[in-house]
Amino acid sequence: MAVGIRSRTFARWLAPVVALLMVFQLTACGDKEPEQRKAFIDYLQNTVMRSGQNLPTLSEDQRQKFGKYADDYTIILTFSRQMKQSVNNSLAPAVNTLAQIRVPQDYLQQKAAVQQAAGTLNTLTQQIQTAKATADTAQAALKQPDDLKAVYNQVYAQDVTQPANALLPVVPALSSLTQDIIAVGDFLGQQGNQVAFANGSVQFPSQQQVTQYNAMMTGLLGKQQALVDAQKLVAGSF
Repeated sequence: MAVGIRSRTFARWLAPVVALLMVFQLTACGDKEPEQRKAFIDYLQNTVMRSGQNLPTLSEDQRQKFGKYADDYTIILTFSRQMKQSVNNSLAPAVNTLAQIRVPQDYLQQKAAVQQAAGTLNTLTQQIQTAKATADTAQAALKQPDDLKAVYNQVYAQDVTQPANALLPVVPALSSLTQDIIAVGDFLGQQGNQVAFANGSVQFPSQQQVTQYNAMMTGLLGKQQALVDAQKLVAGSF
């Protein structure tokens, strides 16, 4: 009986130790944050920062690997996709339309298309500003360790801040150019049969008309850089 008593006493003493060890093991196994953070930092540095404007979508395996940090990446990816969609749906059609105007007669023939392009540009600035504000708010709310925060902020600047800052000044400048092109089409249309097109040029019966047309062309030339800048954005050269 004595042996049995000593065994039970030993068992009672050992039980808390075993339980404590199990807690330590569970804690160690459950704390995956350092591993997830390291994997996410590596992904940002070696994949995202080298992807240009074509950011990859996370696979389910990657989402599991990054844990909670997968949602941090979603902030950047969502803005990038919204930006790309806005460029493709609004900026690119406008740029392509304006690029078709090569000779004076095009101002008349392409007028309806240019007016449609102007309409697509009207809401583009607001779309980008809203998307940027949403991303900025989400970024500001993140609680990241310093090592991750430094890398994440670099990626955020590259894929959110810089593209938005590149696009926002171009849109109103391109809109202004588009309105001036429409005005030229209106002017030529108002001349009716008085205007003649031949060999890529235009002829007017009076010097006043020539002077007015030349002044409008000079104004367009001064705004031509807006089209060049927009073409670069469409090509992805942010």
